Amino acid sequence: MGNRGDLPVPSSEQPSSKTPSSSTSSTPSTSPAAPTPGESPELIWLRPERTGRGPRPAHSRTSIAAAAIVIADAEGLDAVSMRRVAAALGAGTMSLYNYVPKKEHLLDLMLDAVAGEYDYSGLTPTGDCRADLRRLAHEQLAALRRHPWVPTLVIARPGLGPNALRYTEHFLAVTEPSGLDGTARLEALALLTGFVCQFAQYERTAAAGAKWQADLAGYLGRAAASGEFPHLAAAFATTGAAADSSDAVFDRSLDRVITAALAPVGAA
Repeated sequence: MGNRGDLPVPSSEQPSSKTPSSSTSSTPSTSPAAPTPGESPELIWLRPERTGRGPRPAHSRTSIAAAAIVIADAEGLDAVSMRRVAAALGAGTMSLYNYVPKKEHLLDLMLDAVAGEYDYSGLTPTGDCRADLRRLAHEQLAALRRHPWVPTLVIARPGLGPNALRYTEHFLAVTEPSGLDGTARLEALALLTGFVCQFAQYERTAAAGAKWQADLAGYLGRAAASGEFPHLAAAFATTGAAADSSDAVFDRSLDRVITAALAPVGAA
């Protein structure tokens, strides 16, 4: 997927060239650091969607991301382009750059839109970290099954948009009773997210065709029977029923990952 350089940003999206006026207030600002005046921010989240001046825009970041997601769901991430999105919206391709200056920004918007699909109504923290993380992981897996292109994008370009921050806040609330510090809990978030993405990718690969799975099973069976891999043969000899559902495999693996994620560093 090729990168596209910055195009000129319309005046409504240019950061103000004015420097902040002096203030007698001693209260520090809690807002993210502003970009250097005159410099286009790299993060789409630092660019105002509109300033309020001029006519109401014909489109929005939300509608643009939604159109791109429909294309990605149907044809894969490689099919997403500004031209295709513009055609879906009935807009001119160049006009979309007034809303989304770079292709990378579009990917960020798409990823955050998917994070916005999480239903937190049944995910209220209960104080049981393990149970809460199981529910959260299943909510995430459901979203990745709806949008199979997401895992690749999560790994290559982690999301930092408003919905991703909401998810992070919820994860930190869920894991607060664990006693782990903030760094360990953020690392646990990355660990669990990576596991869910990898599992979703494996499901997609496995579903690509029975022939691949049959060939793989035969290949591994021959390897185990060759005598060259005794530990592999022993593992296969004690493996449970191959008919286990994907959900059952996910739950077993998830429990192991949660145990590792919540264990203090150095724990036996």
